[in-house]
Parts: sequence; structure tokens; C-alpha cells
Amino acid sequence: METKKVKKGKDQIAFGIIGYLLVTIFALACIIPFYLIVVGSFTAESTIVTKGYSFIIAAKDFSTAAYQMAFKSPQTILGAYGITIFVTVVGTVLSIFITSMTGYVLARNDFPWKNGFSFFFFFTTLFNGGLVPYYLLCTKYLGFTNRLYSLILPGMFSVWNVIIAKSFMKGIPFEMVEAAKIDGAGDFYIYYKVILPMAKPLIATLTLFVALAYWNDWYNCMLFMSTGDQWNLQYTLQNILNSSEALKRIAVLTGMQVGQLPSEGLKLAMTVIATGPIVLLYPFLQKYFVKGLTLGAVKG
Repeated sequence: METKKVKKGKDQIAFGIIGYLLVTIFALACIIPFYLIVVGSFTAESTIVTKGYSFIIAAKDFSTAAYQMAFKSPQTILGAYGITIFVTVVGTVLSIFITSMTGYVLARNDFPWKNGFSFFFFFTTLFNGGLVPYYLLCTKYLGFTNRLYSLILPGMFSVWNVIIAKSFMKGIPFEMVEAAKIDGAGDFYIYYKVILPMAKPLIATLTLFVALAYWNDWYNCMLFMSTGDQWNLQYTLQNILNSSEALKRIAVLTGMQVGQLPSEGLKLAMTVIATGPIVLLYPFLQKYFVKGLTLGAVKG
């Protein structure tokens, strides 16, 4: 049987046009700033100072001085990249495992202490001990000073991610767990073989959240790492920028000639270096991210 096509009314067509127009404007508002950053990073410093930012680079204004300065010591940047990638991958895997398992346990109806544990977790979002007790605990008792795990452990557990995981897990029928138990499956087997395959949107969403947090983290590196060969990418780039700014201030105060330092271009180049890889990851996780976030927000 042939199905008849339903003709859209004028209001639906108008609504669709307005919707696509608004989405296009919003997309351009997100893309254009990043495009200007990329273009500005390849623009000569004198052009940025005198003419500002532009959409198109003239041949005479093209310059890679900012990237040359950022990669003046390639081994430093590459080493920082290696540390950041390692911390991001290992930390994300461990965080997803712990967070999804915690959300699964708190969502189970047969777990008698789920309300108590939920209160214990959520209470920490309202109150904390402060920076000084946190720093003393991590350095004096946990030995975080100049240890690579000090960049992984602090961000491994997030109560906000647990809330998302718990909300999503409530949408999985508990009868499937009971059926697996009747067949003789253990709790870890059920979690690995039954729950995780059904939680792919949740895993993709949390992966993006956690990976972004690890990739952009510089605060823990500042607190616990004192040697430059153990700095991650964000903190390394921040120190390069601070060094160039300090050099420029000294030159102004003393009247020394240090050349045309690409301070503005360096900021843009470091933004591209730091955000480029993680921006390229997002399109592959977008469909799971939207689905998982929507389900996590709607479920009770």
C-alpha cells in the first residue's frame, strides 16, 4: 500500500524556516570566534595591534612567529602533550568506570543504603573543607607532590556526573538485572555485559565531560607539580605566556630592545594548540552526547 504524504501547513513551513535560521545563526556565533582565533594566530603582531582581527590574511601579513615562539623548545611542548594525553586517557577510563558503577548501584532498587550514600555524595556539593585542608591532605598525607597520579585522582570522581549516571540508569528496566541473576550472573558480570552495552549514550556523554575536564586542567598541576618536565600542556602554555609577558614588561621598563614579541599572536596560537585536538573529538561523540544528556535530564 502506498502511503500518502502529509502536506505541511504554512505555519509548519514558517516554523521550520525560523528554526533553521536560528540554528544557523547560533552555529555561526560559535564557529566565527574560533575561526578568528585560528586566523589571528597566523597574523603578524604589528597587523593585529594596528588593524585588529580580520577574516582573511593578506600575504604580507602572514606570519608563523607565534607558533615558532610557542615551539621554541619542541621537546617541552611534546612532553607536555604526552603527559596531558596520558592523564586524559587514563583518568577518563577510570572515572567512567567508577562513575557509571556508582550511578548503577545508586539506581538499583535492591540496594538498601542507596539513600544514605546519595546524601553522603550530594552533601559534598554544598560544603567542603577549603583549599588549605585539601592541600595539606594531598601533599602531607597522600604524597601528591611531583607525582603523576596527582593529576588523575582529584578529577576521577564527580558528583554531578554521578547524578547524570544515576538518572540514566533509572531508565534501564530492573527486570533485566533480575533475569540475569536468575541465570546465575554475578553483579560485575551484569554490570559489564548487561548495563554497559545499554548505557553507550551515557558513556559517550560522560567521556566528553571528563576528557574536557582533564584536558583543560591546570590547577592541580600548579598545586602539586614543581618541576617543569612534569607539567601538563595547559600549565606549560600558561608559563610560556607569562614568560613572554614578563620579558615584554622588562623591555618597556628598561628600554631594552627585545624585538617584536608576538604576545597577542602567542595567546591565539596557544589557544589553537590547547583546544585543537579536543575540538576534533567532539563530532565523533556528538550524537551520543545529545542523546545521553537529554535522557539524563529527563529521567527522574
